[in-house]
Amino acid sequence: MSRPGFTLTPWPWRATAYLLTGAVTGAAVLVGLVALTAVVGALAVVVVGLPLLLLVALSGIPVAEVERRRLRLLDRDPVSGGHRVPAAPGLRAWLTTRLREQATWRELGYALLFAGLLWPVDALAVTAALLLPLSLVGAPLLMATVGGGEEVKVLKQWTVTTWPTAWAVAVLGLALLALGAYVLGVTGGARAALTRLLIASREGELDARVVELARSRVRLVEAFEAERRRIERDLHDGAQQRLVALTMALGLARLDAPPGPLADQLTKAHEEAGHALVELRELIHGIHPQVLTDYGLAAAVADAADRCAVPVRVDLALPGRPARAVESAAYFVVCEALANVAKHSGAERARVSGGHRDGRLFLEVCDDGRGGADVSAGSGLTGLADRVSVLDGRLALSSPPGGPTLLRVEFPCELTQAADRSG
Repeated sequence: MSRPGFTLTPWPWRATAYLLTGAVTGAAVLVGLVALTAVVGALAVVVVGLPLLLLVALSGIPVAEVERRRLRLLDRDPVSGGHRVPAAPGLRAWLTTRLREQATWRELGYALLFAGLLWPVDALAVTAALLLPLSLVGAPLLMATVGGGEEVKVLKQWTVTTWPTAWAVAVLGLALLALGAYVLGVTGGARAALTRLLIASREGELDARVVELARSRVRLVEAFEAERRRIERDLHDGAQQRLVALTMALGLARLDAPPGPLADQLTKAHEEAGHALVELRELIHGIHPQVLTDYGLAAAVADAADRCAVPVRVDLALPGRPARAVESAAYFVVCEALANVAKHSGAERARVSGGHRDGRLFLEVCDDGRGGADVSAGSGLTGLADRVSVLDGRLALSSPPGGPTLLRVEFPCELTQAADRSG
């Protein structure tokens, strides 16, 4: 509204439509409430009207629904009602749920306030800011038609008998009409803010934002996992294959070269290419192992255990496969735990176990090392704990001084059929 061109934007007209429909709707609500109360009062003497009291109590629900739709004229953000879904089907459960909700009584209070006070304010604002200036603007037209070019009454109070006066009144009406646009904007905005305050569910909006935030975090994790798989696939099918071809070409050239400095350089280049190929394979495996994609979590964990410097016993049996994000997070938690066992624990043996029970995937990594591990001390498990929490999982670490160390992770998930995903 602070912009000079506010009067030329659609907002004054939207505010006018909001206030005008509010006046009409409020008058209809007043008539409906008065008629319903009269019927209930008349039938109360024969006890038939007592059940109709429920209609009075619930009358605020349709009124609030209409108001939430009218708010879209001025408020771009949707307004939720905050009504809960009944626990059971049927009219009785619906009535019980609605009568126990604060939202129902808050909406009834708004309906009474709307019918008794707010709609006259809407009507007064439209009359003062729009209809009165328009009657002044139309003074020359009224004088030329109704007044026969001689005189006309403005607002049924002042008589205008000359054309210069009629045009001066019209100019005054235009100025008041421009001022009225701001009055309508302010009044409409205040009415919309009051309506949102009274009938919007702040708890519902907060819950919706929390749910959307959780969903966005899950989408980010899934996008991150998809990007890891794409990078792994590109390295595996591109750079690794070229490096394998280069290693073979260097090996053949070394065999064909006569003994001497050239053969020595080819041998060195062949060895360096072999080392680079090993490092690239380790890098690819760290990004996203192909065995995890093709054969699932149990096979990938067994592969990680085979590559660990400490002997690891694996006891993991899954009748199916979890979601890819859960599967990937669980695998990297195990890999990080085994890396910590090999580097810091001084353990002689370790064990990885787990399974799926009651809708939850659980994994445990334990060792017989010296203990004293702490997730908050800056280990690689800190970032993994954040990834686990994004998937509504839990990561717990027990590592008293002297050992043993036990890491447990749980994910809520359902398993699909154990199928090969390599395709």
